[in-house]
Amino acid sequence: MKPALTDEELLHLTEEQAAELLRQGDETVIWALLRLVALAKTNKSLTPALSTPSSQIPPYQKPAPKKSRKKRGRPKGHEGARRKPPLVINRSEDHALGCCPECGGPVGPSIDERRRVIEDIEKTRPVTTEHTIHSHWCPKCRKRVEPRVTDALPKSTIGNRALVLGSWFHYGLGQTISQVAQLFDSVFHFPVSASGLVQQWMRLADILEPWYEQIAQEARESAVLNVDETGWRVNGKTHWLWCFTAPSVTLYDIDPTRSSDVLSRVLAECFEGTLVSDFYGAYNIIASDRQLCLVHLLREIEKVAEKNASEEWKRFGATLKRMMKDAIRLSRRADRQAPDYASKVNRVHRRLDELISENNWSDADCARLTKRLEKYRYSLFTFLDNPDVPFDNNRAEREIRPAVIARKNSFHNTSERGAATQAILMSIYRTLKLRGLDPVETLADALALFIATGKLPALPEKPPG
Repeated sequence: MKPALTDEELLHLTEEQAAELLRQGDETVIWALLRLVALAKTNKSLTPALSTPSSQIPPYQKPAPKKSRKKRGRPKGHEGARRKPPLVINRSEDHALGCCPECGGPVGPSIDERRRVIEDIEKTRPVTTEHTIHSHWCPKCRKRVEPRVTDALPKSTIGNRALVLGSWFHYGLGQTISQVAQLFDSVFHFPVSASGLVQQWMRLADILEPWYEQIAQEARESAVLNVDETGWRVNGKTHWLWCFTAPSVTLYDIDPTRSSDVLSRVLAECFEGTLVSDFYGAYNIIASDRQLCLVHLLREIEKVAEKNASEEWKRFGATLKRMMKDAIRLSRRADRQAPDYASKVNRVHRRLDELISENNWSDADCARLTKRLEKYRYSLFTFLDNPDVPFDNNRAEREIRPAVIARKNSFHNTSERGAATQAILMSIYRTLKLRGLDPVETLADALALFIATGKLPALPEKPPG
């Protein structure tokens, strides 16, 4: 007999429902058990391991997000936010009535007036320029020479601004290639094929590769570097997108592996700053200072508490959670030079040592986390000694999010060269954004200079102020 239970109810069976199944007889119980086995094979893992990355957990196995208690918008009493008025008025229009809009009768002369400014986008048309290029004979070089046209790449009919704008839509804003082609056709009246765009973007990435190398070098020289990784697909095969980021630089690297070899290749042995990451074991190859993300640890404590109700875990989890929150609260003090700050930091370290020393836990979760605390003993509270080091890895998670959105939109790269183009252009656009620079103007000017001189200018720094 088949019970009136859905698959979702079977997966979250209550004690009352289980008792009802038992009352319905052996046939019903056998059916329910077989159905649970089938669901387990389909879902592979009904309860993902705590160490499973979020990107590898199917959406239907993730818990519903908690609703924020904070109301949206600025707090009451604060000045409201609005668009800034335009600096230039392009045209003016005068509106007056000749008759009443209500009754149609005549109206008197104007008794008052008010002004309203409206900004809009009118139809954008492409500008087509025919260049007449004269050839000359140079008696010294003994060959024909001609002036260089800096408005487009050699043998390209697409101008620099259109090229950069399209690549920014795709790699900077995460639009699909077909969406970019449709946008060019319908909005800019600039018909272009998707394959034509991709070929031009690959040429652009080859030209801008020195900027990518400069970004990588600046990442290696950063005092504090956050890192994270997420799954990626290249030509149908699993790859990994790595994100290395600092306040003014973001570097993406797409690699077939998720091993420490990527860290050795990207950071080499010259990285001497502090690396901020989660507890993934590949980061252990870094010999410099480290800071492990305490938010990951606090989340794991909460996940374990949902499944483990033992008294031993309750005591261990509460002690560890309170210690971490005390350390975070201590790091937010503005007076780090106060005489009692150092003593309070030492107190946090002693509390951690005392918790680690209790290594006779019978509870498996307590023993597992104690082993982790002992292993990363000197990488948990680096942020207490260095105010520039955060206690979380939020910076890397924020910077990897645009890549995750692009992955959902475009799904994957179809070739290794496409993956390299993705990493180069996405790194450049994210870095320019962090530095507050206009990506289209910056790259268009750089391309014009490259065409004229054959040399790419240095990656621009963040403007002062």
